[in-house]
Amino acid sequence: MQRSTAIAALNSHTEPFDIAIVGGGATGLGAAVDAASRGHSVLLVEQSDFAKGTSSRSTKLVHGGVRYLKQGNISLVFEALRERGLLCQNAPHLVHDLAFVIPTYHWWEGPFYGIGLKVYDGLAGRLGLKPSHFLTPEDVLELLPTIETEHLTGGIVYHDGQFDDARLAINLAQTAVEQGAVVINHMACTGLIKENGHVSGLKLRDAEDGTEHVVHARCVINATGVFVDALRKVDDAAAASILRPSQGVHLVLPRDFLPGDTAIMIPKTDDGRVLFAVPWHDCVIIGTTDTPVEHADLEPRALPEEIEFLLEHAARYLTRDPSPADVLSVFAGLRPLVNASHGSTASLSRDHHIEVSGSGLITITGGKWTTYRRMAEDVVDHAELIATLPSRPCRTQELPVHGAIEVRRPNKALRHYGSDAPGIEALALPSLIHPKLTLTEAEVRWHVRNEMARTVEDVLARRSRCLLLNARASSEAAPAVAKIMAEEMGKDEVWQAHQVEVYQALAAGYVLA
Repeated sequence: MQRSTAIAALNSHTEPFDIAIVGGGATGLGAAVDAASRGHSVLLVEQSDFAKGTSSRSTKLVHGGVRYLKQGNISLVFEALRERGLLCQNAPHLVHDLAFVIPTYHWWEGPFYGIGLKVYDGLAGRLGLKPSHFLTPEDVLELLPTIETEHLTGGIVYHDGQFDDARLAINLAQTAVEQGAVVINHMACTGLIKENGHVSGLKLRDAEDGTEHVVHARCVINATGVFVDALRKVDDAAAASILRPSQGVHLVLPRDFLPGDTAIMIPKTDDGRVLFAVPWHDCVIIGTTDTPVEHADLEPRALPEEIEFLLEHAARYLTRDPSPADVLSVFAGLRPLVNASHGSTASLSRDHHIEVSGSGLITITGGKWTTYRRMAEDVVDHAELIATLPSRPCRTQELPVHGAIEVRRPNKALRHYGSDAPGIEALALPSLIHPKLTLTEAEVRWHVRNEMARTVEDVLARRSRCLLLNARASSEAAPAVAKIMAEEMGKDEVWQAHQVEVYQALAAGYVLA
């Protein structure tokens, strides 16, 4: 997957695309895979990099959503559990089973949560993971040696999925290309083309060289996540906003705060959300918050009160209380929640929403990573109808994602590359970019050659996860990454210096002062 090849395909495409998609997050990439695998001609453009926004800032879970059982949204949980099972089948190199323990500190919590989790198990059906069961206090301590023991009465263990969100996004982009789609990052949509009042294409600007493009399409899908209202207002200035964004913040701690391979789930925090402490890439992610925000931002920042909230709640359940000095990285993401007239954002549903404007612009928003495939299926069904395209069956229920491989590779550092790992190993460049990071020179070169990485941020934030795992170390690694990329891309020292300056300014926002 190379950007130059995609640009050439865009320039040589003389007929209108069947479907043009704006937005390179989970939803847009899923739609590109679905539409292209049905045999439609597809263009996807992303203003920044794939999964730059919400789709790289999740809690790294593929799950049904235990808290939605409490809300009574059984249909959402049922759908999400089914999609969780399909993701485990179609992307086994990235999605795996993870045990979660709910520690109990009152006698009634065991039966109360236990019943709910049995319902959760049952809804998963044949696509379920391991069944939930009760734990004694001794069992809990064996799985969670750093859990707070005062008044501990036992616990319940259940199973959900874990994944690497940005890596899945990159693999979906590769899958879309393999299915025939034209997929381009760092390509901004600057306007819509209309003919006789109907949306018939896009105006684009290449963020790298400023080149402008006019692209015609039989229909346009607005899959821009928390930014969907902006494109809706380009289509119709009078369009009312349909989103009510909510910010979720995560703290990343060293693994010794939660050794082992088991996560913690706290069913209810002070703001009504669940709290997770999740082992991930030899670190621990603590999250998340739920803070309504007025405006969407490509780089949302954690608020002091959100950081304090997470540190305080983590201290309640861990024997060692984390301090700001322990935090390796702090990251924030925005949830594209569909607007509601009242109530907190924590109570809003994660169901997806599809809207077709009077001019034919198709907008899809809401949902979550776990249900991206179903969202894509629904929106492509709409696109076939709106654009009078041939109606073809969805193929993604059984379509492997790029890199899918059943056998886990012995090289743990490269497991998430799946079937691409041998290609990286063949480069025979195992030297580490930084002593506190697992990133190697071979991986950086692979990212540029095969994964459309165009900036230092693309490599350190999303092709690898260095920014989230250790923001300070990633900042120190930026010059070495820029040098390797410059060699691959034919860039000069001025480009390198600019890339390092921009990245280090970005990384500073992920470090607690």
